[in-house]
Amino acid sequence: MNEPNPTDAVDKKILEEKVVALLKEVYDPEIPVNIYDLGMIYDIDIRDDATAHVRMTLTSPMCPVAGSLPGEVETKVRSIPGLSGATVELTWEPPWDKEMISEAGKLVLNIF
Repeated sequence: MNEPNPTDAVDKKILEEKVVALLKEVYDPEIPVNIYDLGMIYDIDIRDDATAHVRMTLTSPMCPVAGSLPGEVETKVRSIPGLSGATVELTWEPPWDKEMISEAGKLVLNIF
């Protein structure tokens, strides 16, 4: 099977969609919504060398999984076929708040 050509915009989009799908399987252990729909993922950049750079935050700097969740995300993203690697950048700017939750996430949490 041919690996995607990382310089092709269509292939970058496909890889980004794979990253999003995978992130929708990762959950904050305290909240029954995945980290993508929680709005914890600020940016996904598929670079020309076929690496994925994910910029994310946590719901709080005191989050009990602050030391492990970014590493878990990086490990899972690295496993996506077609990617040559992955990095995760944890940021606190802008601070996360409930307005960042997607409509799907708000439905699960009964936030209207």
